[in-house]
Amino acid sequence: MDWSIQEIARLAGTTSRTLRHYGEIGLLPPSRIGDNGYRYYDRASLVRLQRILLLRGLGLGLPAIADVLGSDRDAAPALRNHLIWLRDERGRLARQIAAVEATIRSLEGGEQIMAEDMFDGFDHTQYKDEVEERWGTQAYATSDAWWRSTSPDEKKAFQTVVGRLNADWAAAAESGITPDGEEAQALAQRHFDWLASVPGTPGSDANGPTKAYLLGLGEMYVADPRFGANYGGAVGAAFVRDALRVYADRTL
Repeated sequence: MDWSIQEIARLAGTTSRTLRHYGEIGLLPPSRIGDNGYRYYDRASLVRLQRILLLRGLGLGLPAIADVLGSDRDAAPALRNHLIWLRDERGRLARQIAAVEATIRSLEGGEQIMAEDMFDGFDHTQYKDEVEERWGTQAYATSDAWWRSTSPDEKKAFQTVVGRLNADWAAAAESGITPDGEEAQALAQRHFDWLASVPGTPGSDANGPTKAYLLGLGEMYVADPRFGANYGGAVGAAFVRDALRVYADRTL
């Protein structure tokens, strides 16, 4: 059984033009082309499209998605990992929605706002066990105390800095510049300064993160797709790692 490009576009909430573009760049070739020139897609194509849309939802660019699909051809385990992430995200978003709804009711009804209920689902401690296992309890405790001490405006400003840095890394990786070039090394300096600004950053001394820590962090970006997704996927993560390695060799 297969489906026409118009049927798939309707089912997936996308457009025929988008699907044709995916086919032209080799991301989603049709399973067959009819005598009338129409493109048709089989069950495997639908599974592949679902994965593409999931990865797009994580913020990955098309080159990064192609890299992920090319290196991980077994769809079922990959989708199982996606499912775990989606369920976690669904639960977190549901808690955030409930917290915001409660705040609105309190504001509109002139009721006392319960501070402990306002930030359910905004939990920055979800990786506590993992951080402590990697870098120790003191590293987590110090950074956690710092984060809790910051104001809402400071938190927003910090997240803006991180978001811009991640986006600039992803754009640089896709632009084709070299990791040892001036532009990439400027990003590496920003990355170093960002890490140095966070109290409790593991492997840090008075001057900021050590060379060993920076090199290890770059390798972790490549090894863990959760981190790699911040930089556009595996290709972007490798670019960040290589740029940080050059920076560490030159300056630390």
